[in-house]
Amino acid sequence: MHKLFILVAQRLALGLLTLFVVSLIIFLGVEMLPGDLAQAILGQAATEETIAAMRERLGLNLPAHIRYLQWLGGIVQGDFGTSLANDREISELIGVRLANTLFLAIVAAAISIPIALTLGILAALYRNSWYDRTVNVVTLSFVSTPEFFVSYILILFLSVKMQAWLPGFHFPSLSNVSWDDTFLERLYAVFLPALTLTLVVIAQMMRMTRAAIINLLASPYIEMANLKGLSRRRIILKHALPNAWAPIITVVVLNLAYLIVGVVIVEVVFVYPGLGRLIVDAVRTRDIPVVQACSLIFAATYILLNLTADVMSIVTNPRLLHPR
Repeated sequence: MHKLFILVAQRLALGLLTLFVVSLIIFLGVEMLPGDLAQAILGQAATEETIAAMRERLGLNLPAHIRYLQWLGGIVQGDFGTSLANDREISELIGVRLANTLFLAIVAAAISIPIALTLGILAALYRNSWYDRTVNVVTLSFVSTPEFFVSYILILFLSVKMQAWLPGFHFPSLSNVSWDDTFLERLYAVFLPALTLTLVVIAQMMRMTRAAIINLLASPYIEMANLKGLSRRRIILKHALPNAWAPIITVVVLNLAYLIVGVVIVEVVFVYPGLGRLIVDAVRTRDIPVVQACSLIFAATYILLNLTADVMSIVTNPRLLHPR
């Protein structure tokens, strides 16, 4: 247990260092954008005095390293600044949008993880059968298809066509949600984007589950179980699966990170009010503080879930604490 705490502390320190480097990259990337932000906000008709006043208001007249330290210090204190588009607190904007993105990610994970694990276990159980080949072809087809194309196909059949086939019953193509909706209404509204994400991520989790179990089937203790006459189902579920949890958990958690960080395209297609759509709108309006805040939150989420994957892998397989 002591070694586990040391490992978690090391991973956490490395994560904080990585997040610091990412924040520096985000700030430098914004700094290298062409054009004058004050000029872009005020327009071409702005006078020199007005532009100078706007630059002073935004702090653009300060050296870059001073502005970076001020921005980083504000974030450490929980202050992300003020949006240039609507003059609202960024933390207020992000709070609701992040909650919506997390809700969508949780719904997609609740659908995809059980299905992927079940398909992967069955694929290992019936290895090289027609079922194994069919599941691999179907899942790889979905994961190889761009998300926006999958989204539009689902909208075509489950929203437009279904409305013609079953009048009065179809899924909404625009996922407008609010916290005044009931839980079932929110589930109904996010069904299509959640299904899109499920079809995209299910293949990786399924194939990792299958590969991890098949890799263990050549182990000596599995051969001993075969010699004892145990059924293949019992060998996989009772002996192989518990030892395969480490790689499975890693790929599941990394796909959870994708469900949170990689939802930008899906949210834009379905006009879902999440963090991904917020950053796209901020880029379009050159709302730089919002872009920086959203990018940093995405980075922090990915780093945190990577840390979680490392810790959970070690918890399920303590041998990783003692590498040879």
